[in-house]
Amino acid sequence: MCAADAARTARATREGTSTATTTTTATATTATTAVEARKGKRQAMEVTPEASRRIKALLDARQKEYLKIGVKTRGCNGMTYTMNYADESERKKFDELVTTEDGVKIIVEPNALMSIIGTKMDYVSDRLRSEFVFENPNSKAQCGCGESFTV
Repeated sequence: MCAADAARTARATREGTSTATTTTTATATTATTAVEARKGKRQAMEVTPEASRRIKALLDARQKEYLKIGVKTRGCNGMTYTMNYADESERKKFDELVTTEDGVKIIVEPNALMSIIGTKMDYVSDRLRSEFVFENPNSKAQCGCGESFTV
């Protein structure tokens, strides 16, 4: 029994109340705090509104529910990002779910999480290119074309 529990029990005994009520209240408060913490939970990565709109259009065209992001060892600098379409059946227990304000759902593979955490995903379209751009604060180096990175 911790000191806080001992103090509650002693107080309950003096006041003639049950410690069960005190414990239930403490448990309910802890549960409420846990729910509030989940609501304010930071996302594993940030997705700009432009990227979110483009992902939504791509998912709608393919009739898929999720975009799955991971990393693979390849490229001239070590690692590259992978992006695939996914359904609920392909979602695994330890996948990290990122949800944008407009409801786009992105799965981050667990083996990629430490490489991707804190990354900002943007979509850029101009006369020369249309592509997703990843601004990764964990990246120590990138190749010239921006295709691969090192953590």
